[in-house]
Amino acid sequence: MDCIFCAIVAGQEPAYVVHEDGATVSFLDVGAATRGHTLVVPRNHVRDIWDLSLEDGGAVMASAQHVAGLLRRALSPPGLNLLQSSGEAAGQDVFHFHLHLVPRYPGDGWVPPWTPTNPSRAELEGLAALIRAASPK
Repeated sequence: MDCIFCAIVAGQEPAYVVHEDGATVSFLDVGAATRGHTLVVPRNHVRDIWDLSLEDGGAVMASAQHVAGLLRRALSPPGLNLLQSSGEAAGQDVFHFHLHLVPRYPGDGWVPPWTPTNPSRAELEGLAALIRAASPK
């Protein structure tokens, strides 16, 4: 099995599972950014958000909400970031869709992955129009 997350889902690779259901598995990230950093993955192999079905996406989000509650009760983080990267250019390094739940603590040193670019109103209006125009008729 080439996909490490598929191997984890199948029970062929070890993982520190915190929650699982019929559609998803949630486990601690071994390269954790902060204490309690958890990944939520669909049981079905899905490469990225563009291949994610609405059913699997809904299941991942439902599990993410459940796990966020577990993290809050167990670790009491004052904040939480959700992060998802699709495609190599975005930093995806395991090509099985996954959602990161990163508990946040004062002074934890983790910085969100962007710097605001502050586009002009004209740029935003043009971009919004371009994106709306891409909608299927």
